[in-house]
Amino acid sequence: MSNTDNDQQKNELSRRQWIGRVSVPAVAATMGFNLFGNTAVAAPKAAKGDNLTGSRVYNIRDFGAKGDGKTLDTKAIQAAIDACTADQGGTVLVPAGVFVMGTVELKSNVTLHIAAQGKILGTDDGKQYYAAQAIPLDIGWTMNDGNVGLFFAANADNITIEGNGIIDGQGRRFRSPVKGAPSPAGISGNHRPYHLLFYKCKNLTVRDLTLLDSAYHSVRVCLCSYVKMEGLHIHGKVINNNDGFHFIGSEYVHVSNCDVESQDDACALFGSCKFITIANCSFSTRWSVFRFGGGVAENITISNCLLYEVYGCPIKMRCSPGSRFENISFSNIVMKDVTGPISIGNGERDSANVGTPKTPGIVKNISFNNIHATVVKPVPLRDSEHPSNYNPGEIFSCLVLNGMNQSYLENISFNDVHITYPGEGTAEQGAVRDVPKVAGEYYQIGVPPAYGMYARNVRGLTMHNMRFEMASPDLRPALIFDTVQDAAVNGLSVQGQNGAESLLRFIKTQDVLLTALRVLTPVANLLQVEGAESSNIKIDGGDLSKAEKHLVFSNGAEAKAVKLRD
Repeated sequence: MSNTDNDQQKNELSRRQWIGRVSVPAVAATMGFNLFGNTAVAAPKAAKGDNLTGSRVYNIRDFGAKGDGKTLDTKAIQAAIDACTADQGGTVLVPAGVFVMGTVELKSNVTLHIAAQGKILGTDDGKQYYAAQAIPLDIGWTMNDGNVGLFFAANADNITIEGNGIIDGQGRRFRSPVKGAPSPAGISGNHRPYHLLFYKCKNLTVRDLTLLDSAYHSVRVCLCSYVKMEGLHIHGKVINNNDGFHFIGSEYVHVSNCDVESQDDACALFGSCKFITIANCSFSTRWSVFRFGGGVAENITISNCLLYEVYGCPIKMRCSPGSRFENISFSNIVMKDVTGPISIGNGERDSANVGTPKTPGIVKNISFNNIHATVVKPVPLRDSEHPSNYNPGEIFSCLVLNGMNQSYLENISFNDVHITYPGEGTAEQGAVRDVPKVAGEYYQIGVPPAYGMYARNVRGLTMHNMRFEMASPDLRPALIFDTVQDAAVNGLSVQGQNGAESLLRFIKTQDVLLTALRVLTPVANLLQVEGAESSNIKIDGGDLSKAEKHLVFSNGAEAKAVKLRD
């Protein structure tokens, strides 16, 4: 052996020597198990200058948790979290077992790791849940939705919940058997717990978990920043308002690789949500997927998502007076078996408030790119434990851009959009001109008079390479513009029916350019123009051969309003 090799051997520590020089409790606490067996070792008390401060593992069994599916382990889990945060953070370990608990508070610098065979089971004893006093009931933009969580955190930083385990809220136990009767859990309404509730937290991560059957919404994030939701499976169809994600007034939020099956809103963004990305997710629900309402929502991208069996409205934006929605992009979205695919409303939610002077809302710079949708008549949601009743506007639905009175939608664009509709609309439905001026639920305008798109009070509308088809005959127009200004429609391909009043209808509409228009099936009339205000409409090129008549004018519209070159 050379001198060099001999020196190297002297300087290297054998595994046995290394273990002898490092304290067993310190190593075991860091690694989460005993080096000489399978029994977890309790984390040692922090010492000044200890190199393990902030990185220990706290096994909840070491704090008295039984994990037998019967014993209430709330105090043990809370004790482990309290010890962890007191030691400047670390990991609280939920090992294999079923751990029953009520409300537990998460705190700063704590990672809660739920092992693959570990389950948190929300107790069905409603007395074990309490409201988080640090979280106000009224945080703006939403109704009082309660402040009770199975897990909650308020004014905390650096929280992570992770692992391949399960959090089961036992939501069925919080459902009243009949209206007015108490639930088996003894609590109902806004006293029910969310799976996860966060308020004014920073650096928040939830990943790789299964969240089952919440008693209320699953994940509620209020006024938080720098949030990541990754790889979650949320399943809840046992309570009418089993929502998936609720983001309220939060910023720098990123959702990816999640699968959400919910009864109510799958991914709501209320209030001033900014700098949001949602990507590579799937969603199914009875109501909305991406729901916007109130405040200032801006700088948001939603991409590469599958929306299936959404018997409500996959993309629903409700801008009330004084609110603003701006710079929001939807791209690469597949909608399979949905109703009311896209609905944007700007104005009063309720007809009772129409006419009251208020600052108009702003809806501006909203884009939809590469959207493929199959619209169907709604049916009961698969696996739901609730009956489904549908309004007429849900049964007959289309793309709706709905501004009213002094409220407009501006710079709205659609590119590469292909939608197949179920059809069966009647000529009477298509003849409606007096569409209700409300911007509440998407179905409140009643049956849209168009089967493809109904647009009212829009400025700066771009439609490029769009195709509207129908699975069965529909006697409504394919497209209606009502008080639309500055629109460019290029490469629109549409089916129509001979019994319909017209394929397209423009009411009080100005400055529209239609190019490369394709009429796919025989129709009696191509375009009906209404109102003396209509002007500067140009149809340039395309295939109009299947239209028996090109132009019809009524209600004061004049022939000079349209220039046609086929």
